[in-house]
Amino acid sequence: MMTSIVWIRKDLRLHDNPGLYHAAEAGKVLPVYIFDEDEKIGAAQKWFLHHALESFQKRLDSAGGKLFIAKGNPEKILNHLIKEYEITSIHWNRQYEPSVFNRDREIGEALHDQGLDVNTYEGRLLLPPWDVKKKDGEPYKVFTPFYKALQKHEVPQALPSVKKVDPVSFKKKDSLSLDDLELLPEIDWTGGMEKRWTPSEEAAVRRFQAFMDKKLKVYKKERDFPAAEVSSALSPYFALGLLSARSVYHSIKKNAEAAGEPFIRQLVWRDFAYSLITHFPETETDPMNDQFKDFKWMNEKNQFAAWKKGKTGFPIVDAGMRELWSTGYMHNRVRMIVGSFLTKDLLIHWREGADWFDDTLVDADVANNVMGWQWVAGSGADASPFFRIFNPTTQSEKFDPDGDYIKKWVPELKTMPAKHIHDPSGAPDDVLEEAGIVIGEDYPEPVVDHKAARQRALDRYDDVKKS
Repeated sequence: MMTSIVWIRKDLRLHDNPGLYHAAEAGKVLPVYIFDEDEKIGAAQKWFLHHALESFQKRLDSAGGKLFIAKGNPEKILNHLIKEYEITSIHWNRQYEPSVFNRDREIGEALHDQGLDVNTYEGRLLLPPWDVKKKDGEPYKVFTPFYKALQKHEVPQALPSVKKVDPVSFKKKDSLSLDDLELLPEIDWTGGMEKRWTPSEEAAVRRFQAFMDKKLKVYKKERDFPAAEVSSALSPYFALGLLSARSVYHSIKKNAEAAGEPFIRQLVWRDFAYSLITHFPETETDPMNDQFKDFKWMNEKNQFAAWKKGKTGFPIVDAGMRELWSTGYMHNRVRMIVGSFLTKDLLIHWREGADWFDDTLVDADVANNVMGWQWVAGSGADASPFFRIFNPTTQSEKFDPDGDYIKKWVPELKTMPAKHIHDPSGAPDDVLEEAGIVIGEDYPEPVVDHKAARQRALDRYDDVKKS
């Protein structure tokens, strides 16, 4: 009988967890979670992670397992545990963030050379990022052909939930407690997130089932309207592995294939993001389109601060940024609007926006975040052209016509009529007076003139093209 370590990372679930499943089938199991302080994780996701780990511990306990918690260098900790508990094999589900994947590969090779049985699995995506390629073996840079190619592959069925774990006994004092990881903030600012999220595997499954039952049929029609709240809001659960992408994929294929196709595309976008960051790891920090290496970004700190605080004077932008700050989440359409505003109206580098999202999103995910920001900035794969500059006012009028989303997150504008709520600074004086709003006092003046900012951005882009 084998005695195995299961290295737990972003796979905090019992259902369709290949590493845990195969280790439990093989013999005794020591599930190990190592908090590596060198891995980048933002404050909002740390809160989510704390509660997700707490829930996972309870789920694992119910199956007979015990989670060993450590903090520090994974290689040193794993080597120590292997010797201490006479481990004969190790299992983990792969992560594809470039630095993490390379580190894990080195760890695996070293352990294999020591005679350990090393097993790695796909537990994060529909398919490993090297499976979907062109006929010539090159990776795709455009989503639609990637999507069509993936459809020709068979996505493996999800594995059953782990019901029983035969645990490796360890001394309780040898393991850290969850509180020892210090994931929760010293000052409590998490009230909005606590109202919005329940970080557990059970909650993830319930949320998916509710989405299937109530929202999937109108998802295609209404997903771009933030006030409609028909998005799945499953991304935080995917980000830390409380929900299996393969389980979701096959559930939709089985029960709602026609209605579910638009959502299936979103799952495949996620695979596409990981394919890109696997084959082009430099895009984590550098533009995929070399033209943008010479782009002259600005660094207006006051405007960046206004953007982060949701005080730009553009209501749809401010609503999105305040939703983010309160709940650790933002509707996808609004993410595109605030991203376009930062990179094109304010000409602030997409990397600054990506860093802010990394710190404030509970669904922070390196591959998705980089792809999204490079897409909206025009510098990435299959990107929106740089000259496609969202007008925040017309986007607001189109996707929040009654201003319901704005009123929820920018309550100082709740008395504004729908006709003027999208551009309060342009409203007639009598409308502002009746609403009891003084621009510059009750609500900020716009930090830029959109028309002039748009032209400035286009001029910068022309300079890059000429060079």
